[in-house]
Amino acid sequence: MNSKKIVIVDDDTAILDSLSVMLDFEGFDVNAFERGSEIFQFVESVSKPDLIMLDIWLSGEDGRDICKKLKENETTKNIPVVMMSAARGLENTAYHSGASAFIAKPFEIEEVVDKLHQLTS
Repeated sequence: MNSKKIVIVDDDTAILDSLSVMLDFEGFDVNAFERGSEIFQFVESVSKPDLIMLDIWLSGEDGRDICKKLKENETTKNIPVVMMSAARGLENTAYHSGASAFIAKPFEIEEVVDKLHQLTS
């Protein structure tokens, strides 16, 4: 079975590290970034992921803008994007930006894994 490639973008290194370890343990091939801008070069030149997990509030960047750019790009428009946020009430704006799913922080890892399996199968 091919492991699904997941890209995680979050400026909180603790969340990046914990998600990376847990998803790696679950059999996903994980690449993690602290800056949203890094994702574009990665998907264009290195590897097209099966799914992108994207925090809404990034240092100096808005994940919703990044999601919109991903959805406007021919190379990345069909990649499911799961947006995450600790801020309540942002679910609708995440979907409006083109997200396939929204996960509120703090999250249960089982919820994340189930969602990723749904969106990558």
